[in-house]
Amino acid sequence: MTASSSLTDLLHAAVTAVGGSERPGQVTMAEAVAEAIDGDAHLLVQAGTGTGKSLGYLVPALAHGERVVVATATLALQRQLVERDLPRTVDALHPLLRRRPQFAMLKGRSNYLCLHRLHEGVPQEEEEGLFDPFEAAAPSSKLGKDLLRLRDWSDETETGDRDDLTPGVSDRAWSQVSVTSRECLGASKCAYGAECFAEAARERAKLADVVVTNHALLAIDAIEGAPVLPSHEVLIVDEAHELVSRVTGVATGELTPGQVNRAVRRAAKLVDEKAADALQTAAESFERLMELALPGRLEEIPEDLGYALVALRDASRTVISAIGDTRDRSVQDEDAVRKQALAAVESIHAVAERIVEGSEYDVVWYERHDRFGASLRVAPLSVSGLLREKLFSERSVVLTSATLKIGGDFNGVGASLGLAPEGIEGDDLPQWKGVDVGSPFDYPKQGILYVAKHLSQPGREGSRSDMLDELAELMEAAGGRTLGLFSSMRAAQAAAEELRGRLDLPILLQGEETLGELIRTFAADARTCLFGTLSLWQGVDVPGVNCQLVVMDRVPFPRPDDPLMSARQKAVEEAGGNGFMAVAATHAALLMAQGAGRLVRATGDRGVVAVLDPRLATARYGSFLRASMPDFWYTTDRNQARRSLAAIDAAAKADGK
Repeated sequence: MTASSSLTDLLHAAVTAVGGSERPGQVTMAEAVAEAIDGDAHLLVQAGTGTGKSLGYLVPALAHGERVVVATATLALQRQLVERDLPRTVDALHPLLRRRPQFAMLKGRSNYLCLHRLHEGVPQEEEEGLFDPFEAAAPSSKLGKDLLRLRDWSDETETGDRDDLTPGVSDRAWSQVSVTSRECLGASKCAYGAECFAEAARERAKLADVVVTNHALLAIDAIEGAPVLPSHEVLIVDEAHELVSRVTGVATGELTPGQVNRAVRRAAKLVDEKAADALQTAAESFERLMELALPGRLEEIPEDLGYALVALRDASRTVISAIGDTRDRSVQDEDAVRKQALAAVESIHAVAERIVEGSEYDVVWYERHDRFGASLRVAPLSVSGLLREKLFSERSVVLTSATLKIGGDFNGVGASLGLAPEGIEGDDLPQWKGVDVGSPFDYPKQGILYVAKHLSQPGREGSRSDMLDELAELMEAAGGRTLGLFSSMRAAQAAAEELRGRLDLPILLQGEETLGELIRTFAADARTCLFGTLSLWQGVDVPGVNCQLVVMDRVPFPRPDDPLMSARQKAVEEAGGNGFMAVAATHAALLMAQGAGRLVRATGDRGVVAVLDPRLATARYGSFLRASMPDFWYTTDRNQARRSLAAIDAAAKADGK
């Protein structure tokens, strides 16, 4: 790596190119990242909002010269990196490095348009063969319009990447023109292999110095054994607070009656009658059981479910071995029909076998959805061992986020990633260092953390009329300008319904419009308020006067009946630890840190984060949660909070905002 002065020159050139200003935290971060990469070491770096962390890791990574994979959680950051930060940074560094690093985006196969599906049709479920969705859908229907637009777009797009299509299309429409990796014929067998968008993306990634991907593809690369990402010497995980949940999602298996029945229909014409009947019988037994399934964890697999899963597993295995040519010679494109049938049956076999084998490291539970019915799910009790083994061997790893210090240190997040406490040595323990580079914002002067200590403690059910009264008073004092973060959709809906009748303020509710449209409307009008749940805690970036009050209705602990979280909590307790603090409190602290981070997004921002749950002030764990949040000025005085909001509102109006 270059000397420190040289790194400073490179960073200066990059910051100037993107129109930013250098900040001490960014310089500290860049130096720490360079040191970790040069020393083949691992680094956790907390960089607060406004630090400019993208350049803080891109500049030392580009200067190092080896291939780097950058994995992010959100589409917004992927776009920012590929469309803005990387092009400008590469241009700025080119004269100093005397080389022009190449960069590329890589996602999972189903994110790309499949030309085979588009031109040859979709394998039909009820009958053998393929059908043309463009002919089947009424041109005037929403699906028909989406499909026609996709066909036109296929002639224009260079990437075939779903996220480059604006406006987007429904999941249903996209499923007609995309395939999973299991359904793909493979470039050598596909008539469109030479033009394949997914293959082209992989080829670009092989030639690139920086590959930008997402957490899900990183998880697939780690879990499935077959490498999806090109070999790389450095891995940078941005938005690293999201990694464990994304990896858990990829490692979670699911069985539903609908999924099983689709697999039966797809395979029926490709195997002999005996194999098809056995799978059909197993599917029917499974469906009957699922009709009676009650939501909750299955600490032991009930005998009848065990029999049904063994039957599904064995029948699936027989079908997989027996799948051959279709019995109807008129079927077009047998390879595609066979591949989709195999993918469907293999998925059923894998999940059924996993649950039957009953690993002590897996959690199994029933879920019931109002619209989709019951499902049987299986997820790893922990992904820390997997991450320790797959992530931290044979490369330097840098993990960064605005929220990695929970309760004041990095060890909580480190443990979830499979890392021993910082400084603990051992032969098979990855060594790592934690660095907090701070934030350019003056949190005690820019924001107030107000805890409504006088309110009643939230219960599991029932209305919180005192909380709604308090919320109404705060919103009126703020003149709108409110982002309401709720722990459940039901609570958000109830608050919106109640306050729309009480206040002369526009209140937007998540789910009533696309998230992007809601955020745009909220950002455009000072009086408008936005209420919602989980994705708003992390996905809103509205600098300026239109977001001056961020309200959390309660401490966002996981639901007590959440099967996976409660199983993880119990496992910590059985190992002698504090399960509540390690799982529930850490989960809540991460969300509250992210939620509070919505308030101050620029150096001129002012406002209040109001937590309408007295436990943040009164409970023993309250100080742990507060230590995870930005260092705002803290008060439990409701009059102080209202006066401050009114003053901020008056100042904004005086400025004509």
